[in-house]
Amino acid sequence: MLHYPHPPFPSQHQPMPGTTGAMKPLPDHGETSYKGSGRLNGKKAVITGGDSGIGRAVAIAFAREGADVLISYLDEHNDAGETERLVTGAGRKAVLLSGDIQHPDHCRAVIAKAVSEFGGIDILVNNAAHQASFKSIEDISDEEWELTFKVNIHAMFYLTKAAVSHMKPGSCIINTASINSDVPNPSLLAYATTKGAIHNFTAGLAQMLAEKGIRANAVAPGPIWTPLIPSTLPEDSVKNFGKQVPMKRPGQPVELATAYVMLADPLSSYVSGATIAVTGGKPFL
Repeated sequence: MLHYPHPPFPSQHQPMPGTTGAMKPLPDHGETSYKGSGRLNGKKAVITGGDSGIGRAVAIAFAREGADVLISYLDEHNDAGETERLVTGAGRKAVLLSGDIQHPDHCRAVIAKAVSEFGGIDILVNNAAHQASFKSIEDISDEEWELTFKVNIHAMFYLTKAAVSHMKPGSCIINTASINSDVPNPSLLAYATTKGAIHNFTAGLAQMLAEKGIRANAVAPGPIWTPLIPSTLPEDSVKNFGKQVPMKRPGQPVELATAYVMLADPLSSYVSGATIAVTGGKPFL
Protein backbone atom coordinates (compact mmCIF):
# COMPACT_ATOMS: atom_id res chain seq x y z
CA MET A 1 0.00 0.00 0.00
CA LEU A 2 1.47 3.30 -1.10
CA HIS A 3 0.63 5.19 2.09
CA TYR A 4 3.11 3.21 4.19
CA PRO A 5 6.28 5.10 5.22
CA HIS A 6 9.28 5.20 2.90
CA PRO A 7 12.88 5.90 3.94
CA PRO A 8 14.73 7.95 4.94
CA PHE A 9 13.65 7.40 8.55
CA PRO A 10 14.67 9.45 11.60
CA SER A 11 17.99 8.57 13.19
CA GLN A 12 17.33 6.09 15.99
CA HIS A 13 18.92 3.32 18.02
CA GLN A 14 17.60 1.11 20.81
CA PRO A 15 19.19 -1.44 23.13
CA MET A 16 18.40 -5.04 22.16
CA PRO A 17 15.79 -6.43 21.75
CA GLY A 18 14.02 -3.10 21.25
CA THR A 19 10.51 -1.88 21.97
CA THR A 20 7.66 -0.87 19.70
CA GLY A 21 6.82 2.46 21.35
CA ALA A 22 10.29 3.93 20.74
CA MET A 23 10.18 3.34 16.97
CA LYS A 24 9.82 6.26 14.56
CA PRO A 25 7.51 5.78 12.73
CA LEU A 26 5.44 3.29 14.71
CA PRO A 27 4.86 -0.04 12.94
CA ASP A 28 1.41 -1.06 11.73
CA HIS A 29 0.40 -4.46 13.11
CA GLY A 30 -3.17 -4.31 11.85
CA GLU A 31 -4.54 -2.79 15.03
CA THR A 32 -7.21 -0.89 13.12
CA SER A 33 -7.05 -2.46 9.66
CA TYR A 34 -7.18 -6.26 10.02
CA LYS A 35 -10.72 -7.63 9.78
CA GLY A 36 -11.28 -11.32 10.45
CA SER A 37 -13.73 -13.68 8.78
CA GLY A 38 -13.71 -16.75 11.05
CA ARG A 39 -11.05 -18.70 9.15
CA LEU A 40 -9.50 -20.02 12.39
CA ASN A 41 -12.57 -20.37 14.60
CA GLY A 42 -11.85 -22.48 17.68
CA LYS A 43 -8.14 -22.96 16.88
CA LYS A 44 -5.44 -22.86 19.55
CA ALA A 45 -2.18 -21.19 18.58
CA VAL A 46 1.29 -20.69 20.06
CA ILE A 47 3.35 -17.77 18.73
CA THR A 48 6.95 -17.23 19.84
CA GLY A 49 8.10 -13.64 19.72
CA GLY A 50 4.42 -12.72 19.85
CA ASP A 51 4.89 -9.52 21.82
CA SER A 52 5.84 -7.24 18.91
CA GLY A 53 6.65 -7.03 15.21
CA ILE A 54 5.57 -9.90 12.99
CA GLY A 55 4.50 -11.94 16.01
CA ARG A 56 2.10 -9.25 17.21
CA ALA A 57 0.59 -8.87 13.75
CA VAL A 58 0.05 -12.62 13.53
CA ALA A 59 -1.47 -12.71 17.02
CA ILE A 60 -3.94 -9.96 16.10
CA ALA A 61 -4.88 -11.66 12.84
CA PHE A 62 -5.25 -15.11 14.41
CA ALA A 63 -7.44 -13.73 17.21
CA ARG A 64 -9.67 -11.83 14.80
CA GLU A 65 -9.98 -15.02 12.76
CA GLY A 66 -11.22 -16.82 15.88
CA ALA A 67 -8.13 -18.41 17.52
CA ASP A 68 -6.94 -18.36 21.11
CA VAL A 69 -3.28 -17.40 21.37
CA LEU A 70 -0.36 -18.11 23.69
CA ILE A 71 2.19 -15.33 23.34
CA SER A 72 5.74 -16.46 24.14
CA TYR A 73 8.25 -13.64 24.59
CA LEU A 74 11.58 -12.85 26.26
CA ASP A 75 11.09 -9.96 28.70
CA GLU A 76 9.33 -7.16 26.79
CA HIS A 77 6.42 -7.05 29.24
CA ASN A 78 4.87 -3.78 28.06
CA ASP A 79 4.80 -4.89 24.43
CA ALA A 80 3.43 -8.30 25.43
CA GLY A 81 0.71 -6.68 27.50
CA GLU A 82 -0.40 -4.60 24.52
CA THR A 83 -0.59 -7.69 22.33
CA GLU A 84 -2.60 -9.44 25.05
CA ARG A 85 -5.02 -6.47 25.10
CA LEU A 86 -5.49 -6.68 21.34
CA VAL A 87 -6.13 -10.44 21.42
CA THR A 88 -8.65 -10.24 24.25
CA GLY A 89 -10.23 -7.24 22.54
CA ALA A 90 -11.03 -9.60 19.67
CA GLY A 91 -12.91 -11.80 22.13
CA ARG A 92 -10.28 -14.54 22.30
CA LYS A 93 -8.20 -15.96 25.13
CA ALA A 94 -4.63 -14.68 25.46
CA VAL A 95 -1.95 -16.36 27.57
CA LEU A 96 1.40 -14.65 28.19
CA LEU A 97 4.57 -16.58 28.99
CA SER A 98 7.95 -14.86 29.32
CA GLY A 99 11.28 -16.63 29.22
CA ASP A 100 14.24 -17.46 27.04
CA ILE A 101 13.67 -20.05 24.34
CA GLN A 102 17.39 -20.69 23.97
CA HIS A 103 16.84 -23.11 26.88
CA PRO A 104 15.23 -26.45 25.93
CA ASP A 105 13.32 -26.71 29.20
CA HIS A 106 11.63 -23.37 28.60
CA CYS A 107 10.60 -24.47 25.10
CA ARG A 108 8.94 -27.51 26.63
CA ALA A 109 7.31 -25.27 29.26
CA VAL A 110 5.79 -23.10 26.51
CA ILE A 111 4.09 -26.10 24.95
CA ALA A 112 3.02 -27.51 28.33
CA LYS A 113 1.45 -24.14 29.24
CA ALA A 114 -0.51 -24.04 25.99
CA VAL A 115 -1.80 -27.57 26.49
CA SER A 116 -2.77 -26.76 30.08
CA GLU A 117 -4.56 -23.51 29.14
CA PHE A 118 -6.15 -24.55 25.85
CA GLY A 119 -6.39 -28.33 26.03
CA GLY A 120 -4.27 -28.76 22.90
CA ILE A 121 -2.39 -27.04 20.09
CA ASP A 122 -3.54 -26.60 16.50
CA ILE A 123 -1.00 -24.04 15.26
CA LEU A 124 2.65 -23.47 16.23
CA VAL A 125 4.29 -20.32 14.86
CA ASN A 126 8.06 -20.44 15.40
CA ASN A 127 8.77 -16.74 14.96
CA ALA A 128 11.16 -15.48 17.67
CA ALA A 129 14.66 -14.67 16.48
CA HIS A 130 17.97 -13.15 17.52
CA GLN A 131 20.19 -11.18 15.18
CA ALA A 132 23.22 -8.92 15.48
CA SER A 133 25.27 -7.08 12.88
CA PHE A 134 29.05 -7.52 12.42
CA LYS A 135 31.45 -6.19 9.79
CA SER A 136 33.94 -9.06 10.09
CA ILE A 137 33.82 -12.75 11.02
CA GLU A 138 36.56 -12.01 13.55
CA ASP A 139 34.09 -9.79 15.41
CA ILE A 140 31.60 -12.63 15.97
CA SER A 141 32.28 -14.27 19.32
CA ASP A 142 31.73 -17.96 19.94
CA GLU A 143 29.00 -17.00 22.39
CA GLU A 144 27.20 -14.81 19.83
CA TRP A 145 27.31 -17.54 17.17
CA GLU A 146 25.97 -20.14 19.60
CA LEU A 147 23.24 -17.84 20.93
CA THR A 148 21.97 -17.14 17.42
CA PHE A 149 21.68 -20.85 16.68
CA LYS A 150 20.10 -21.63 20.06
CA VAL A 151 17.35 -19.03 19.65
CA ASN A 152 16.72 -19.27 15.92
CA ILE A 153 16.98 -22.97 15.06
CA HIS A 154 17.58 -25.12 18.16
CA ALA A 155 14.49 -23.67 19.87
CA MET A 156 12.46 -24.40 16.74
CA PHE A 157 13.41 -28.07 17.04
CA TYR A 158 12.60 -28.26 20.77
CA LEU A 159 9.26 -26.46 20.41
CA THR A 160 8.19 -28.50 17.41
CA LYS A 161 9.22 -31.79 18.98
CA ALA A 162 7.22 -30.98 22.11
CA ALA A 163 4.17 -29.74 20.18
CA VAL A 164 3.76 -32.56 17.66
CA SER A 165 2.64 -35.10 20.24
CA HIS A 166 -0.27 -32.78 21.13
CA MET A 167 -1.29 -32.03 17.55
CA LYS A 168 -4.13 -33.74 15.72
CA PRO A 169 -4.37 -34.26 11.95
CA GLY A 170 -5.06 -30.90 10.36
CA SER A 171 -2.68 -29.04 12.66
CA CYS A 172 0.16 -26.97 11.28
CA ILE A 173 3.57 -25.50 12.01
CA ILE A 174 4.64 -22.18 10.48
CA ASN A 175 8.29 -21.12 10.70
CA THR A 176 9.56 -17.60 10.10
CA ALA A 177 12.50 -17.85 7.72
CA SER A 178 13.90 -14.85 5.82
CA ILE A 179 14.99 -13.64 2.44
CA ASN A 180 18.43 -14.04 4.04
CA SER A 181 18.08 -17.79 3.57
CA ASP A 182 18.25 -17.14 -0.18
CA VAL A 183 20.30 -13.93 -0.40
CA PRO A 184 22.38 -13.74 2.81
CA ASN A 185 23.44 -10.34 4.10
CA PRO A 186 27.14 -10.73 4.98
CA SER A 187 26.82 -8.41 7.99
CA LEU A 188 24.20 -10.80 9.40
CA LEU A 189 26.28 -13.94 8.88
CA ALA A 190 25.09 -15.92 11.92
CA TYR A 191 21.44 -14.89 11.49
CA ALA A 192 21.41 -15.61 7.76
CA THR A 193 22.98 -19.02 8.32
CA THR A 194 20.24 -19.99 10.79
CA LYS A 195 17.58 -18.81 8.36
CA GLY A 196 18.99 -21.14 5.72
CA ALA A 197 18.77 -23.93 8.28
CA ILE A 198 15.12 -23.03 8.98
CA HIS A 199 14.32 -23.31 5.29
CA ASN A 200 15.73 -26.83 5.14
CA PHE A 201 14.23 -27.80 8.51
CA THR A 202 10.79 -26.82 7.23
CA ALA A 203 11.17 -28.73 3.98
CA GLY A 204 12.27 -31.91 5.74
CA LEU A 205 9.71 -31.55 8.52
CA ALA A 206 6.84 -31.29 6.04
CA GLN A 207 7.81 -34.65 4.57
CA MET A 208 8.32 -36.26 7.98
CA LEU A 209 4.96 -35.12 9.37
CA ALA A 210 2.81 -35.72 6.30
CA GLU A 211 1.73 -39.17 7.46
CA LYS A 212 0.52 -37.63 10.73
CA GLY A 213 -1.63 -35.14 8.82
CA ILE A 214 0.39 -32.20 10.17
CA ARG A 215 1.56 -29.52 7.75
CA ALA A 216 4.80 -27.49 7.97
CA ASN A 217 5.48 -24.31 6.01
CA ALA A 218 7.56 -21.15 6.21
CA VAL A 219 7.18 -17.45 5.58
CA ALA A 220 10.27 -15.64 4.27
CA PRO A 221 10.03 -11.92 5.01
CA GLY A 222 12.13 -9.29 3.34
CA PRO A 223 12.88 -6.05 5.23
CA ILE A 224 10.11 -5.59 7.82
CA TRP A 225 9.80 -2.61 10.17
CA THR A 226 10.05 -4.17 13.66
CA PRO A 227 11.96 -3.38 16.88
CA LEU A 228 14.68 -5.80 15.73
CA ILE A 229 15.79 -3.20 13.18
CA PRO A 230 16.70 -0.14 15.31
CA SER A 231 18.07 -2.41 18.05
CA THR A 232 20.43 -4.50 15.88
CA LEU A 233 21.45 -2.52 12.78
CA PRO A 234 23.73 0.52 12.36
CA GLU A 235 21.92 3.85 12.36
CA ASP A 236 22.61 4.49 8.67
CA SER A 237 21.12 1.11 7.77
CA VAL A 238 18.04 1.93 9.84
CA LYS A 239 17.68 5.32 8.14
CA ASN A 240 17.60 3.68 4.70
CA PHE A 241 15.92 0.43 5.70
CA GLY A 242 13.90 -1.15 2.91
CA LYS A 243 15.21 1.16 0.20
CA GLN A 244 16.94 -1.77 -1.55
CA VAL A 245 13.77 -3.66 -2.61
CA PRO A 246 11.63 -2.77 -5.64
CA MET A 247 8.90 -1.18 -3.50
CA LYS A 248 11.58 1.11 -1.99
CA ARG A 249 10.31 0.72 1.57
CA PRO A 250 10.15 -1.81 4.39
CA GLY A 251 7.07 -3.93 4.85
CA GLN A 252 4.83 -3.36 7.83
CA PRO A 253 4.13 -6.34 10.13
CA VAL A 254 0.45 -6.35 9.12
CA GLU A 255 1.49 -6.99 5.51
CA LEU A 256 2.71 -10.46 6.50
CA ALA A 257 -0.29 -11.44 8.60
CA THR A 258 -2.38 -12.79 5.73
CA ALA A 259 0.42 -15.18 4.72
CA TYR A 260 0.38 -16.78 8.17
CA VAL A 261 -3.42 -16.91 8.18
CA MET A 262 -3.45 -18.58 4.77
CA LEU A 263 -0.96 -21.23 5.90
CA ALA A 264 -2.91 -21.85 9.14
CA ASP A 265 -6.29 -22.03 7.41
CA PRO A 266 -7.63 -25.62 7.27
CA LEU A 267 -8.60 -24.93 3.65
CA SER A 268 -4.87 -24.87 2.84
CA SER A 269 -4.77 -28.60 3.52
CA TYR A 270 -2.57 -29.42 0.50
CA VAL A 271 -0.01 -26.70 1.25
CA SER A 272 2.99 -28.19 3.05
CA GLY A 273 6.71 -27.77 2.55
CA ALA A 274 6.11 -24.35 1.00
CA THR A 275 7.85 -21.03 1.62
CA ILE A 276 5.79 -17.88 1.13
CA ALA A 277 8.03 -14.95 0.26
CA VAL A 278 6.88 -11.48 1.43
CA THR A 279 9.70 -9.35 0.09
CA GLY A 280 8.39 -6.16 -1.48
CA GLY A 281 9.02 -7.38 -5.01
CA LYS A 282 12.49 -8.88 -4.53
CA PRO A 283 12.60 -12.37 -6.07
CA PHE A 284 13.03 -15.32 -3.72
CA LEU A 285 14.57 -18.28 -5.52
